[in-house]
Amino acid sequence: MPEPSCPIVCTFESRRADDMCSLIVRHGGQPLSAPSMREIPIENNPVAIQFVLDAIAGKFPFVILLTGGGTEALFEVARSQDQYEQLIEAFRHISLIIRGPKPAAVLSKVGLKYAVRAPEPNTWRELVDAIDQSGIAVNGLAVAVQEYGLPNTRLYAELRTRGAIVTPVPVYRWALPTDTTPLENALTEIAAGNVDILLFTSANQVSNVLTVAEEFGCLPGFRAAMKNRTQVASIGPTCSEALTDNSFPVHFEASPPKMGQLVRGAIEAWHRVNR
Repeated sequence: MPEPSCPIVCTFESRRADDMCSLIVRHGGQPLSAPSMREIPIENNPVAIQFVLDAIAGKFPFVILLTGGGTEALFEVARSQDQYEQLIEAFRHISLIIRGPKPAAVLSKVGLKYAVRAPEPNTWRELVDAIDQSGIAVNGLAVAVQEYGLPNTRLYAELRTRGAIVTPVPVYRWALPTDTTPLENALTEIAAGNVDILLFTSANQVSNVLTVAEEFGCLPGFRAAMKNRTQVASIGPTCSEALTDNSFPVHFEASPPKMGQLVRGAIEAWHRVNR
């Protein structure tokens, strides 16, 4: 076993797994990479296609864009239907509400401006507050929401309490990796009490990790490890909410919600407990 000064740190990151492992090594940890997600565009998505047509027809006074990748995916859906230019023009006449900097960057590339932007940490709560503070009234009006994986039911509920007619628009979803062996091996190590820190960088990772842990038969040991010795670190409030909703402890939350801050802060927090 490594010395206590070198914690074993499990990362569930997929797309930037190598970057996470490098950060863990840089900050004095031993990385255990367990990719937990695979992004699958929803091909021939009838809901997204209908959204494009309805947006062009002027049926949505408001569109909420939650992610940069999802915004780009909507544009790709429009291209697939030869409606790209029409959608861009329609967006010029729609109040675009965005959750953070990534949708802003995508809109800027095509010359579009947003009406409302949520401040950091860019959760649905900041988004709703930003809408309220902007003076925008959604009562009785149609609001389309670009989804990013799991539906954000809390956001929809808050919009509906304000009288909005909400239309979710899923443009991609998260599946398990094609090969779950690294994740299964990591879960075995966690359940055996051999891992010091778990790093979660998205809410969707939480559900996938739980799914595999249950299917692999190590969920009780996995949960027991977090009660006994393993610390849990979250990239930010949205991820932390998913963790607490599933009865995970959250020992550290990154602020700002960046990978470097997550790794450094999680390892520092572990050292404070294990001096």
